[in-house]
Amino acid sequence: MTVTLADVAARAQVSPATVSRVLNGNYPVAASTRERVLKAVDELDYVLNGPASALAAATSDLVGILVNDIADPFFGIMASAIQGEIGGPGGRAGGERLGVVCNTGGSPERELTYLTLLQRQRAAAVVLTGGAIENASHKAAMDTKLRKLGDAGTRVVLCGRPPAPETGAVALTFDNRGGGQELTEHLIGLGHRRLGYIAGPQERTTTRHRLEGHRAALAAHGIEEDPRWTVHGRYDRRSGYEATLELLRRDPSLTAVVAANDSVALGACAALRDSGLRIPDDVSVAGFDDLPFSIDVVPALTTVRLPLTEAGARAGRIAMGREEAPPGGIAAVRGELMVRGSAAAPRE
Repeated sequence: MTVTLADVAARAQVSPATVSRVLNGNYPVAASTRERVLKAVDELDYVLNGPASALAAATSDLVGILVNDIADPFFGIMASAIQGEIGGPGGRAGGERLGVVCNTGGSPERELTYLTLLQRQRAAAVVLTGGAIENASHKAAMDTKLRKLGDAGTRVVLCGRPPAPETGAVALTFDNRGGGQELTEHLIGLGHRRLGYIAGPQERTTTRHRLEGHRAALAAHGIEEDPRWTVHGRYDRRSGYEATLELLRRDPSLTAVVAANDSVALGACAALRDSGLRIPDDVSVAGFDDLPFSIDVVPALTTVRLPLTEAGARAGRIAMGREEAPPGGIAAVRGELMVRGSAAAPRE
């Protein structure tokens, strides 16, 4: 029996028009309503068994690339590298694939909606970039969606995202814990004992893993962390600026600021300068990712380099079936400490 739009509407207790709006993403719908509709879609297998999938017996030439914020260089670099690998042999139209970058804006609902739309279009592949949202119900919904995409013949690759082995997706995971620990170890080695930390959003796996690495380094050297030394914010320059002012207000004796990423570090540097402090003479600053601007700021930023271009290109090749998946479907991608002028020994 073919499942219809009306069946989904009845299960979700909404109108067929609302179901259409959720699936097409062309009209604002309340988050709770969207969740009910997507749950009904999954329960009834509407995408897999409905009229849209009957029109295509095989996957299309569409490739979806999900990013959190396309304006963030971290995601832009990976998306560009992925897209650079998705053309060539295999596509029906002249050997090319159509790469579509889906900007979720950090919204878990948009993430699920984009995956549903890509499933309806029987995408050849889907690459999800960056950290995952730490929410049990969202993770369960994501695992179900990724598993259904794979069952329908879509290759799913996670790039810079924690593994989801129960879904069958290939994962290239960034060693954020190891990089965070190595970075803080370097600052401690310079003599710093009072280190402020600007963390990212609390619900992101990347935030937790980098902060865990930082704290592991402190613990290994017997440094008791003061709760005042950690501030959470967004992964952007403004957040870094505001968080640094807050750290200075809480403890003016801090000798170093460790930022969640390089954009946050730029904001930290600006806040320190506006506060009359010199970098690194008065306060050292360190970032994470090694984005292109990091070497050009003055002083150049000490950071952890993640091979974003290389990882994105590899994810694209795996998604297109041009490179074998790593053993077990999971590969760890390590970072590299880049020692530059923004960090030095603290003043006596």
